[in-house]
Amino acid sequence: MGYNSILLTDNIYKSYMMDSRSIEVLKGIDLEISEGEIVAVMGPSGVGKSTLLHILGALDRPSSGSVIIDGTDIFDYDDAKLAQFRNQTVGFVFQFHHLLPEFSALENVILPGMISNKNKREIRERAIDLLTDVGLAERLDHRPNELSGGEQQRVAVARALMNSPRLLLADEPSGNLDRQSAEALHQLFWDLNKKTHQTLVIVTHNLELANMADRIIELFDGRVRFNKLKGN
Repeated sequence: MGYNSILLTDNIYKSYMMDSRSIEVLKGIDLEISEGEIVAVMGPSGVGKSTLLHILGALDRPSSGSVIIDGTDIFDYDDAKLAQFRNQTVGFVFQFHHLLPEFSALENVILPGMISNKNKREIRERAIDLLTDVGLAERLDHRPNELSGGEQQRVAVARALMNSPRLLLADEPSGNLDRQSAEALHQLFWDLNKKTHQTLVIVTHNLELANMADRIIELFDGRVRFNKLKGN
């Protein structure tokens, strides 16, 4: 890619206890993701794609192994420091938008900035700019139930970008959208990447979307089976 590395994983393992048995989900994941890169993560259901994404974004801790960002293993942080890191460095877009129903689009987008204790006027201006960037300048005061599914996901994208995260993680972001809305959302991600050099990791079953990415990583049985740059 020609970009600097933003994230490295070193031998990531993750297991869960189920009925007194230890179930291994991830079995030694080594990855390097470059700044500005778009990476698609694919594989059958249950192979650990979402688990990996949650670990990359510090929503979950690995059983062993390291996630290194800017030369630091983020899991050396305590929970409070890890939460601060997550708020400031990582943006998340999930299959279900998780917008707060009682809040407007603008208020939903503002929330991560409020958590960071940023200047209220500045975060409001940034939220308006972000909603404009995702095509919702006329929908600022609409609540989620007044928006289409595609519009709700665009609000979720704007919210994820509120604190200018270096890493944007998306877990099946278009999984609940019709084809037209899904294609519009995918194009939005690529436009953001071009405009802001945004690093993007997308878990998806959508082969058409994956083929647009700079690189496809395929997981199978908790391991990386395929890791290939476009054109190689």
